[in-house]
Amino acid sequence: MARERKVTINVIAAEAGVSVPTVSRVLNGRSDVSPTTRARIEALLAQHGYQRRGSRRGEHAGLVDLVFNDLDSPWAVEIIRGVEDVAHAAQVGTVVSAIHRHSAATRQWLDNLRARKSDGVILVTSTLQPGHQAELRRLNVPAVVIDPAGGPALEVPTIGATNWAGGRAATEHLTSLGHRRIGFIAGPTSLLCSRARLDGYRAALDAAGLPVSDELIQPGDFYHESGFRGATALMSLPEPPTAIFASSDQMAFGVYEGLRQRGLRVPDDVSVVGFDDLPEARWASPPLTTVRQPLAEMGTLAARMLLRLSRGEETDSPRVELATDLIVRNSTAPLAV
Repeated sequence: MARERKVTINVIAAEAGVSVPTVSRVLNGRSDVSPTTRARIEALLAQHGYQRRGSRRGEHAGLVDLVFNDLDSPWAVEIIRGVEDVAHAAQVGTVVSAIHRHSAATRQWLDNLRARKSDGVILVTSTLQPGHQAELRRLNVPAVVIDPAGGPALEVPTIGATNWAGGRAATEHLTSLGHRRIGFIAGPTSLLCSRARLDGYRAALDAAGLPVSDELIQPGDFYHESGFRGATALMSLPEPPTAIFASSDQMAFGVYEGLRQRGLRVPDDVSVVGFDDLPEARWASPPLTTVRQPLAEMGTLAARMLLRLSRGEETDSPRVELATDLIVRNSTAPLAV
């Protein structure tokens, strides 16, 4: 085994019948190598147990990548805060990127990653195409995913929150106050966390013996405008709801404005619950009842897990879910009789 670990790049090049620079290009994830040659070199690297860049203890770039689809949300700031706390303590820099769900932006980020080197990547609600996933593997860059968009995009650890339990707790809070017509504004259907919150809402209604009405479920995207639109649609129903559960705080703030423009008061006329417990929630008027999602803690755990992977250590679990908590404030009240 010791002999395999000491194999040099020259030996790999000789056995592959290529030049040393060609092997270096494969090791560095360069794209200017034919698929056939790359496959032959990678097979030899695996056969000899060659340890690539960043896999030896002590060889670190001192940087981790944190990648979002978008950065225009306080939700992202909380994740960044958690990652930064760990990275700063470990004397590691953080490179924050937004790929805006565009293939070209993802390609540019991968090119930048290859050029600057990185100890690892934290992907937040992101989906990478199979070719991009393969490139991360070629670069030998470990990754952790926070809130995977669909199934885990990579064979890497994932971190999330108990979204189903949070959705159920929010809805049960409203039913316990006597509300029977409860509107729901959903997040993007492409995200597991969104679907789990909706399922929790449905489960709580079922447990309370209440029907799940499609007209009470409005689409949303986690941003203010969709909360406003959802509230407007719900309150335009012949029999509007007496409470609204928005599956993000930002949408809940949009609900506030939608209700205000109709001359309705929170919680006197309509109770409102959000999801996330962003810092703004406690300063809203009235302070927002919401489900606390431990966003900063999710970032902290992801960073700790990634640094362990970068040192070649094992992780305790491939999937971690942190608990959510219902935070009751002044935006909910018993149903007025």
